[in-house]
Amino acid sequence: MQYISTKDKNLKVSFEEAVKRGLAPNRGLFMPETYVKMPEEFWANLFDMPLEEIGYQVGKQYVGDEIPDSDFKKLCSEVLNFDIPLVNVKDRIYSLELFHGPTCAFKDVGARFMARCLGYFSSRNNEKTVILVATSGDTGSAVANGFLGVDGVEVVILYPSGKVSEIQEKQLTTNGKNITALEVNGVFDDCQRLVKTAFEKFDTQGKFKLTSANSINIARLIPQSFYYYHAVAQLKTFDNVICVPSGNFGNITGGIFAWKSGLPVKHFVAATNINDTVPQYLASGKYTPKPSVQTISNAMDVGDPSNFERLDMIFGHNSENFGKTISSYSFTDEQTRNKMRSTFEQYGYLLDPHGAVGMLGLEKYLNGSNIAGIFLETAHPTKFLDTVKETVGVSPALPDALKACLNKQKVSVKIENDYNELKNFLQQRFL
Repeated sequence: MQYISTKDKNLKVSFEEAVKRGLAPNRGLFMPETYVKMPEEFWANLFDMPLEEIGYQVGKQYVGDEIPDSDFKKLCSEVLNFDIPLVNVKDRIYSLELFHGPTCAFKDVGARFMARCLGYFSSRNNEKTVILVATSGDTGSAVANGFLGVDGVEVVILYPSGKVSEIQEKQLTTNGKNITALEVNGVFDDCQRLVKTAFEKFDTQGKFKLTSANSINIARLIPQSFYYYHAVAQLKTFDNVICVPSGNFGNITGGIFAWKSGLPVKHFVAATNINDTVPQYLASGKYTPKPSVQTISNAMDVGDPSNFERLDMIFGHNSENFGKTISSYSFTDEQTRNKMRSTFEQYGYLLDPHGAVGMLGLEKYLNGSNIAGIFLETAHPTKFLDTVKETVGVSPALPDALKACLNKQKVSVKIENDYNELKNFLQQRFL
């Protein structure tokens, strides 16, 4: 399998090179040159296949022989060693709980997969790698956990000051070792622009590899396709709709990868908060990015989602084709709170704000039909403890994985929304 740029189909690299680069030299995003097609035997056995076997069977189509079979099986076993259950919330409405990993967020899957792939390549080639990543909440903590203590890899996380939850900030800033948190005076989109500018302009002088662990990195996206197969395997029917709470649109792109491989999902829904760039695109046919607005579902506070570029390529740069497979709706904080409250009161199921947006989007699309629907519950409710307590009136028990970081001292480096400040930091730290 080779990988091409969204900006130039003639630019082709290996999986290893795509992972190491993160972003193509022309600032395009890497995509598989051809879409994976899973064999009939895979579909015949899917309903009885454990998650780690799904990961292995699907992942090896993308990795090929660049990681030996025995090593790749071990890698998948290590990455997918926690439960991702499908929970029935109400009649024919299911929650895929992606928060049972070490940082209690869906990004554990992608970050751990990428960490082990990059760690394998770095150790084999005796290279030093610097991971530069922007986060609106959960990406940074998942990346930090995935790469913590990995030899030859340093991680620099940019996050918007005052715009992540307390628990999220603790997870970003209390790791030490090879993890550094940069607290940016700005919003997530500013952090993301700084990262992209660094990839375009920063001169590493050949002393290290600079790459990203955002969902712009193909090694984050590929494993995010695994749990869509797993959801369908647990539901044991191919007649379903899947709704994904969406910010940077990496998670739903993973779902589309699975769909392109033959996973027979009837339709996808991308549910957003009031950062509604993609819903507006589907309504107007014009993609018009806008400044992000802060909401209680902060991981989706993205006004210019990076992975739109990938989806746009998949659907032939045509909004009508896009809309035939993906519908997209936006919801306010008030609607989100009402859904959190009513779901707990009626069904005893506790949603985090992102899962609430996902459930809203799913129900709006289904509109009472008898089709089974799955929404992705992307983070544990305790990661948004104040919002959950204020909205629902209960304080969920804190998982052990989150308790550990709360009593640690926050350590961050504050910088302005200025590329020169990021450049100076990288030069002083790594050159």
